[in-house]
Amino acid sequence: MIRVFTNGCFDIIHSGHVYALRAAREMGDELTVGINTDDSVRRLKGAGRPFVSLADRIAVLRELRMVDHVIPFDTDTPQRLVEVLRPNIIVKGSDWKGKPVAGEDVAKLELVPVLPGFSTTEMVRNIISLYKSGILNEDGTTNRGHHDTTRI
Repeated sequence: MIRVFTNGCFDIIHSGHVYALRAAREMGDELTVGINTDDSVRRLKGAGRPFVSLADRIAVLRELRMVDHVIPFDTDTPQRLVEVLRPNIIVKGSDWKGKPVAGEDVAKLELVPVLPGFSTTEMVRNIISLYKSGILNEDGTTNRGHHDTTRI
């Protein structure tokens, strides 16, 4: 059995995450996803994060058919988790090329392409930009003329 591991914050799960998780699962027989706890995300991303609670992030990941196990970890890296799980393969996005990856001393590292335009940070920047430009209202509606508002 080939066991595959990947990890991340998965703060706002999007198509880029789904693509990477599918690619990871295709590399083996079982995919375990390590997910940063809320405190860990705050340490890594800042006081305003995560946008979505750990319980909700886990619930979404568990619904994805390519994910076999979801395990939260409260450290800044999943090194200890990888040492305990001892997967055959660790999968990260290609944006990790040339950077140290937790657990690469334990398992083979495979990089998958990152889909352009799909990152939580970029999505949040776009939302903020829409809000600042007046296109997006605080209630999630958009300004499309005088009386027409459409929820996005």
